[in-house]
Amino acid sequence: MSEDVQHDEEATEKEKAHDQAQSLDESLSEIETPQDPNHDHSGGFSEGEPMAKDVTAIYDINVQVSAVLGHSTMKVSQLLKLGRGAVVELDRKVGETVDIYVNNRLVARGEVVVVEDKLGVTMTEIVKSERSGDI
Repeated sequence: MSEDVQHDEEATEKEKAHDQAQSLDESLSEIETPQDPNHDHSGGFSEGEPMAKDVTAIYDINVQVSAVLGHSTMKVSQLLKLGRGAVVELDRKVGETVDIYVNNRLVARGEVVVVEDKLGVTMTEIVKSERSGDI
């Protein structure tokens, strides 16, 4: 392929990307959000600044937190044979960390502790998200 043709193709791709970005910007600027006239919606942000930084808006949302001691795989026939007192062997050793999930997403690892008469988990490691940009 000649250099001129390659250069023209690259320029065309750049123009397409620019047009798509401009179209997205225009679409986003057309989105209107309902406004409560009795509430300051700025939250201390400048116009056009994302409100994602105002985390106080999400403080009252419930999430499910789970601590997983380990996993085991077995056939249904083995499962049906389990009865009272049966022991299911897990894939973790004594003293290994447990996985801590928030809404079924691994967020941390920790150690099992006793808090009064209940079990708890002390977080020892925060797990970085696999998807970039996640909280």
